[in-house]
Amino acid sequence: MTVDLAKYQALENTLRQSIEDGRWGPGERLPSIRALCNQYGFSKITVQHALQRLEAQGMVEARERSGFFVSRGHSEFEPPRQATVPAEPQPVSVSQVFQDIMTRSAAFDLLPDLHSDEPPPGIIQLNRSIGRALRRQSASFQYYDEPAGDQELRTQLALRAAKRGWTAVANQFCITSGCQQSLFLALMAVCQSGDVVAVEAPGFYGVLQLLEQLDLKVLEIPASPTSGMDIQALEKSLQVWDIKACVVSPSFATPTGAVMPSEDRRRLLELAARHDLAIIEDDIYGESGWFNTPDSLKAIDDHDRVIHCSSFSKVLSRDLRLGWVSGGRWHRNILQLKLTSQLASSRFLQQGVASFIAEGGYASYLRRYRQSLRLQRDYLLDLLGDWPVPLKATAPQGGLALWVELPPEVDTLSLYAKTLKEGIVITPGSLFSVSGKFSNCLRISFAHPWNEARTDALQRLPALMF
Repeated sequence: MTVDLAKYQALENTLRQSIEDGRWGPGERLPSIRALCNQYGFSKITVQHALQRLEAQGMVEARERSGFFVSRGHSEFEPPRQATVPAEPQPVSVSQVFQDIMTRSAAFDLLPDLHSDEPPPGIIQLNRSIGRALRRQSASFQYYDEPAGDQELRTQLALRAAKRGWTAVANQFCITSGCQQSLFLALMAVCQSGDVVAVEAPGFYGVLQLLEQLDLKVLEIPASPTSGMDIQALEKSLQVWDIKACVVSPSFATPTGAVMPSEDRRRLLELAARHDLAIIEDDIYGESGWFNTPDSLKAIDDHDRVIHCSSFSKVLSRDLRLGWVSGGRWHRNILQLKLTSQLASSRFLQQGVASFIAEGGYASYLRRYRQSLRLQRDYLLDLLGDWPVPLKATAPQGGLALWVELPPEVDTLSLYAKTLKEGIVITPGSLFSVSGKFSNCLRISFAHPWNEARTDALQRLPALMF
């Protein structure tokens, strides 16, 4: 049975327009497939195809045995504004608050002392795979792993890369102790003390920490909360400053959850070729999207100018400390740098994770985890909708957090001190920039289930703001 192209496209456009016009609000159920067939006179397969296309675009979402619902990705909140930032390079000094948050293990939890979440079945299966790998260790326990890492794990990474448009081979990967080390090695490979590095603003505070450690200067490029780095602003900066590298998160960037459009990705790589620029891709959230998984920048990297960095810590387990880097034209140098800084990674840990991926456990876990993230994000948006405070917020379709802009008079650094006394740890917006901007913003995570304690903690925040 075939689908009438003109019919399903017409129905797709009609339903999209109805959603955009507010006929069905975020979270509201669409008419059943049978009702749509009767209303528009189309066959069941035509209606299903139109709905599946809208689902792929993130407009609607299917819920098992319940039908199709308007996605909360189309939030009732207006997104935060794109801020202006200083147009010249600056030295970096990471806030003490960042150190405090990391000491408390509170980067993604309002209540880090709670420790009440049960491990999902996928993590139990992962632990079994790692346990089997440990039991298989023989005389190899007396030897170091090869510098690039376990061959089978790198092979599995290459296979997963192919699912995102990047035809890779195992030798293009080097295993690290996490994405932070991958970014560190990438910056060391392409920069020297005093060099200028372009970053997103707001952007990942871990990158700012690395720039400070390496005595590099940061040039902040304004970033849209929905579409990421402003490529036009980057182009103007490249005409003025000698920028050695650009660190960017094209897929579900932290703290906003922004996804860079395809055209901007191509323009970014064109600029890299024109200005001899290294692009360091922080892709740690790339596989977290619940409607689609964007291709990585490496998929369109024809000149080996992209250094791809990622890890399992955000989508699988923070405790694994297993990441990877693919260094393009700098890969040989990165391997040498890894030798001098880490020497080797845990062999049995890599083998256990490789087995977990090869046996299908990782793919199965990801499907369930993405669904949990979507529901937890939806619940967070509902909770924010009840706040007696005017706000703007992103509604990302991947990642672990959203970005909230509060009234200008709210100082989230001051709020941080108040919430600590209540046992609540927030992530102030000023951590995501060196410019002093975003002082009235918050990154709020939906990585953990919204149990009664976390819900109560979030609901208590507005009373502490003024």
